[in-house]
Amino acid sequence: MKILIVNAGSSSLKYQLIDMDNEKTLAKGLVERIGIAGSRLKQTAGDKEHIVEIPMNDHVEASKQMLKALTDDQNGVVKNMDDIGAVGHRVVHGGEDFTKSTLIDDNCIKAIEENSPFAPLHNPANLMGIKATRMVMPNTPMVAVFDTSFHQTMPRKGFLYGLPMDYYKRLKVRRYGFHGTSHRFVSQQAAKLLNKKPEELKIITCHLGNGSSICAVEHGKSVDTSMGMTPLEGVVMGTRSGNVDPASLQFIMKQENLDIDQMLEILNKKSGLHGLSEVSSDMRDIEAAAADGNINAQAALDVLYTGIKKYIGAYAAVMGGVDVVVFTAGIGENSPNTRKAVCEGMEFLGMKLDLEENSKRGGARVISAADSKVKILVVPTDEELVIAQDTLEIVSKLS
Repeated sequence: MKILIVNAGSSSLKYQLIDMDNEKTLAKGLVERIGIAGSRLKQTAGDKEHIVEIPMNDHVEASKQMLKALTDDQNGVVKNMDDIGAVGHRVVHGGEDFTKSTLIDDNCIKAIEENSPFAPLHNPANLMGIKATRMVMPNTPMVAVFDTSFHQTMPRKGFLYGLPMDYYKRLKVRRYGFHGTSHRFVSQQAAKLLNKKPEELKIITCHLGNGSSICAVEHGKSVDTSMGMTPLEGVVMGTRSGNVDPASLQFIMKQENLDIDQMLEILNKKSGLHGLSEVSSDMRDIEAAAADGNINAQAALDVLYTGIKKYIGAYAAVMGGVDVVVFTAGIGENSPNTRKAVCEGMEFLGMKLDLEENSKRGGARVISAADSKVKILVVPTDEELVIAQDTLEIVSKLS
């Protein structure tokens, strides 16, 4: 079965077509500037590149152009829409309603809408993608895969905040966690690489990119994670602050005469590595600046490294030990300096890095020293494949 993966943003639509017979990606594309002047579709399929630049006023038109590109006589990869057996949609926030991926129907859409206040920048955009593709592919089954669902195994002691219980009971204010498809995938792949079952291991997964989160995976289940009710909590990120004393925000707001929306804009888009370094939100730029002696860039790196160390130590304590630490995503997979800095001084926990293996690039691999009690791995993440696998499993039961 060929499955189309859709990840819709407010003005963009990323897609990927995967042949699940061999789990091979046939094509991937991006539609950007939807509803804005200069709308553009770019699709790559093998060595073929297909670009379309026409006005696309909404996600329905973007979805039509996506399907047109996939079925194009010269640049497409399928003959017609009937060759696409199902569609899997990434949805950021499922709240407490979704503990696993689910078939999309009217009740599912209603629940996603009800959870939109938790992710106002993401869920409404995800819904636009769902509704648009349902309009242009009305007879194709569709599945929603949630960033939050993997973390619904967290116990109360892991997800409750120290706020009045009434806020949880009435408003569902709690830790939800994100990057769930990534944490699930890389923890399972790590176990496979070590010829173990996930149920046999205590794993800490470090998804480090422009957005970063750490997860404690005990016997195959998420028991704690660094992101919270929103993706703002946790370690310092590209432009997000991570953990901050809430009272410091009140102080800044009073001093600078800011309202809460302006403060959140700063926390989400002007803080993190970008705000600390005053250089960039891109790790490569910051590492280069630090190597040239920029003290702010070095400070930004040190804050990130220390934050990751804190979570690894904390999650080892939560699980009563750790067998495996996994690095994944853009920074985790591609920055040997970050992995080295995080692992330095962690020998007391049983972590010992093989510097030569750490310096290599590409593929899932063990980078810990032979005598390291804790295995240290790099595992490239593949969230689209997880979405496709979940979609296949659910739609296969329909026939």
